[in-house]
Amino acid sequence: MKRNRNTERSSPRGGTTRRRFLQTGAAGAGAWMTGLAGGARGTLAAPAVHTGRRPNFLLLVCDQLGLDALSAHGCPDAHTPNIDRLVARGVTFLESHSTNPVCSPARSSLFTGRMPVETGVISNNRPIHPSRPNVGQWLGESGYETIYCGKWHLPGGYPDQIDGFRVLPVGGGQGDLVDTAVSRTCEAYLKSRGRQNPFLLAASLLQPHDICYWAIKGKALVPEELPFPQIADRLPELPPNHKIRPPAPQKLDGIVYRGFSDEQWRYYIYVYYRQVEMLDADVGRLLDALEDSGQAENTVVLLTADHGEGRGRHQHVQKWYPYEESVKVPMIVSCPGQVAEGHRDAEHLVCGLDVMNTVCDYAGIKPPAELGKSLRPLLEQKPTEWREYVASEHHIVGRMIRTDRFKYVHYQDDPVEQLFDMRADPWETKNLYDDPHHADTLAAHRKLLAEWQARLDPVEPTPDASRRPRKG
Repeated sequence: MKRNRNTERSSPRGGTTRRRFLQTGAAGAGAWMTGLAGGARGTLAAPAVHTGRRPNFLLLVCDQLGLDALSAHGCPDAHTPNIDRLVARGVTFLESHSTNPVCSPARSSLFTGRMPVETGVISNNRPIHPSRPNVGQWLGESGYETIYCGKWHLPGGYPDQIDGFRVLPVGGGQGDLVDTAVSRTCEAYLKSRGRQNPFLLAASLLQPHDICYWAIKGKALVPEELPFPQIADRLPELPPNHKIRPPAPQKLDGIVYRGFSDEQWRYYIYVYYRQVEMLDADVGRLLDALEDSGQAENTVVLLTADHGEGRGRHQHVQKWYPYEESVKVPMIVSCPGQVAEGHRDAEHLVCGLDVMNTVCDYAGIKPPAELGKSLRPLLEQKPTEWREYVASEHHIVGRMIRTDRFKYVHYQDDPVEQLFDMRADPWETKNLYDDPHHADTLAAHRKLLAEWQARLDPVEPTPDASRRPRKG
């Protein structure tokens, strides 16, 4: 396992280093396995061991893919047959949430099972804190062959080195240039690898993130005169909350694009869905490669995303905010004979923290953190107690609590809170925080937020690599 020079630093909270954490975890897992062999329960409360061969893992990480941007999830404007077949072969979670709808923070959670304040990645371009092992390091210590290909966005050796992974380099840039290289490189790996050890392959695809550049590179989302007027009759309809702005904290007031015609907005959304279809083609290549490799029957495939995309809802583009368009992401898991097929779970609240715990559960090892939950009981439709709420971080000082019915949002030192009844108002158009009829609900969600904050083990934010002085 490759480590950078920061790996040996101690935790600012006086905790262990990542190296010691890994050594302790591996030793503990070994002791637990020994206890099982002797017929006694070990000292660690580790998950059940996968019977038979240990499974492989194919993690498909997408960028800026909203949960409802798939045809299998009811989107009439995108054709996604390959992701749809993954939905048909497994379980799709319809209450799946990002831990932070920004690339680097969300990815730090996906790969460690911890909230961004616990990884030190509170904003983009920060590396994971050296005391927090990622899934490659954790499974690598247990004998897995761990491979990474595509976008990482967590500085620290990328693109040539990522702690815990062997990197298949493909370069960087935009998804329409890189994603095909990612899928073809992973295809070659799957078809040519040896089979001595089980593998974890993380294929990180950029699309539909390219839509970001429409807002970043120009003052207008699209030209006033549409480039292809012949498609005017095929443009998506605007969402019902397009022009609705409920009372919001100050941090959210400025994230809005005004002054564009309905046709410009509709064209922007149209382009986004074409990029989703580009992603779907590369997902299809990866699924086909897995089947051709002969390993599909023993491979857990998990597809998710770091965050969603505004798509004109609340006049938003890109990410950053606690509304559904930004925070809701796909979570689809499939494994023939192990996972239920064609099941849509609209009941259980899941989030990016659960990826690490689910992988560890199927690999038969104890996860490094307990804040997330293994999806395995839900995937196998077994009775289990589940969480009451999920949480998300926003703009460093913002927090979201989502329960079965309500969403609560609070930003530090801001007098305006947000409370939405997600059953009665799924498009988040009416802020109920100052409605006296919901005072008890507001108080209960404030209490849940305090409870959640108390469970966290934060570390100092890691350095922002984009602000380092250039050499020379």
